[in-house]
Amino acid sequence: MKVSFEDIKKARELLNNVICPTEMSHSINASKLLGSDIFFKFENTQRTGSFKFRGAYNKISNLTPEEKARGVVASSAGNHAQGVALSASLAGVKATIVMPENASISKASATRSYGADVVLKGEIYDEAYEHAQSLEKNHGYTFVHPYQDPFVIAGQGTIGIEILEKVPDLDSVIVPIGGGGLISGVALAVKSINPKCKVIGVQSDRSPGMACMYNKQTLDQKKKRAATIADGIAIKNPSPVMYENFISKYVDQVVTVSDDEIAEAIVFLMERTKTVAEGSGAAALAAAMHRGLELGKKSCIIISGGNIDLNIVSKIIDRGQILRGRLCELSVIVDDLPGNLSRLTQAIASEKANILEVKHDRVSQGLSLRETRIDFTLETSSIEHVEKIKKALEATGAKIIT
Repeated sequence: MKVSFEDIKKARELLNNVICPTEMSHSINASKLLGSDIFFKFENTQRTGSFKFRGAYNKISNLTPEEKARGVVASSAGNHAQGVALSASLAGVKATIVMPENASISKASATRSYGADVVLKGEIYDEAYEHAQSLEKNHGYTFVHPYQDPFVIAGQGTIGIEILEKVPDLDSVIVPIGGGGLISGVALAVKSINPKCKVIGVQSDRSPGMACMYNKQTLDQKKKRAATIADGIAIKNPSPVMYENFISKYVDQVVTVSDDEIAEAIVFLMERTKTVAEGSGAAALAAAMHRGLELGKKSCIIISGGNIDLNIVSKIIDRGQILRGRLCELSVIVDDLPGNLSRLTQAIASEKANILEVKHDRVSQGLSLRETRIDFTLETSSIEHVEKIKKALEATGAKIIT
């Protein structure tokens, strides 16, 4: 499979009047945190809420009239689904989208709202992909691959052109990796314009297939389901085609990040840039925050999508706040005597922490008859602040257990 820089430039012309011109802005807060001039490319504000619309529209626009008449089918965890659905609607083409059974309800609903028929099949993306291929064979649909397609890759690569138009002397670009379509297109465009610019890929450590392939590591094939908040990049089996033709040639480094690190990045984006990113959309920032990457003087981090499931937002915020020391859950054991709770709350107040919740437990296994466990949820300012509170509680005679 071949894609040239000329193909990306053609896609740019086609997409000019269709896509949203997403913002690329300098972040003072991220720059201070990471020690480099950091620019965010906000593809979470693209039509359908992610970069996927670019590649899907470029693909469907280049179909023959006969292919359009047969209709299209695609498989997706959510963002490609919406991109194909809207692109097909704009082109007057029937679209059928196969999504995993555990796909985000919000993404499935949005896909239907764009006019596509949604079929839920399989526990992971790979199973949805297999079912979509069977529909292609049985019904004569044209398959729109989420990443392994020249037109899709060229469409995603337009982001690389836009980035370097804003900051031509960029030293690095950090890109999330699922199947590899985004990083393949961006890396090809970036290296064609500025070969010295480093391209760094990021995967979830729950689905590290491409990272293992790139770093010559053995991939554990036993695990079936990749449960992660970065569902948009949760692909179990890496594509040798994408690796051999693009990633091995144009990408300089591939790392993985955990769900906790992604949660922290999501909270940072909410608080400091006032933007909402989904798990896969914040993965690149998570790597910059936690992997000690050599970013150079100027670096661009692609925020690839914003279609987050509202049902898990509060959990992500709480987890991210805990990791940053902004929220603290502490459990202590004290003698069950009058005045002990007052002494604990006074110790917490002396360190200027805000008590959000208190829970007493006198019957748990492991407690003596004259002991009680007290669980606190506290609003704090930093990890250092939490440590000071622990010391203040211990000074009252309390035993901290978490």
